[in-house]
Amino acid sequence: MLEFLALPAFQDNYIWLILDPVRQEAAVVDPGDAVPVITWLGRHPEYQLRHVLVTHHHRDHTGGLATLKAATDCRIWGPAAETITGLDRQLKDGDQIKILGKTLQVYAVPGHTLGHIAFYCDDPDGPWLLSGDTLFAGGCGRLFEGTPEQMHDSLGRLSALPDNTSIYCAHEYTQANLRFAHTVEPANDDIRVRLEVVNDLRLAGRITLPTTVALEKRTNPFMRSSQPAVIHAAGEQLGRAVSAGVDTFAAIRAWKDRF
Repeated sequence: MLEFLALPAFQDNYIWLILDPVRQEAAVVDPGDAVPVITWLGRHPEYQLRHVLVTHHHRDHTGGLATLKAATDCRIWGPAAETITGLDRQLKDGDQIKILGKTLQVYAVPGHTLGHIAFYCDDPDGPWLLSGDTLFAGGCGRLFEGTPEQMHDSLGRLSALPDNTSIYCAHEYTQANLRFAHTVEPANDDIRVRLEVVNDLRLAGRITLPTTVALEKRTNPFMRSSQPAVIHAAGEQLGRAVSAGVDTFAAIRAWKDRF
């Protein structure tokens, strides 16, 4: 069974380190800074870094690529639709890659950036998703390049994954996201309870990830744009009637941007 370890970076990034204790091999996801990775590897010399997975081109996800390539025998995989220096293989929607004995499916999930990809593994030990900055715990990425339609479609695609899929996203935004979610749906008890748990975790300095598809569908307003309460809240913000789906999503995303 693989192990997932979050290496903190910058203010609120997580660089996910995926470990195969049997092979004593490792993969790393979105290393915006090489130092946490190299430090960990230096303390665990029995592990070899074999793979680096990149979801999109932003510097806080790619800044450590050159150093890791120079320091280790790793292969770097990333999106074909974005300009990222140092990729060994460019990936597009529908591609499959194999790392640490597991097969990963590549999903194109534009919205945050135009070429953003996610990695899904239908692991017999439990499915998992590397979502980058597309899907967060309780939220989603800002639309820096894409459209509301693109992000809505991307989130819809991810929401169709099995409910027990573990989601490993790239930032510790959960507490702020759930405060917003509670504002959107103040009567949603799932959000209220989750926010209480997350507040306790953060007070203790603990990570709030991973999350699951099932939990996001109950508590993430950006995956609930067809729910009457979210549609109503979006309409209240705009002062007009809104339709379910993209119209509601766009209103909620714009509201979050100024929240």
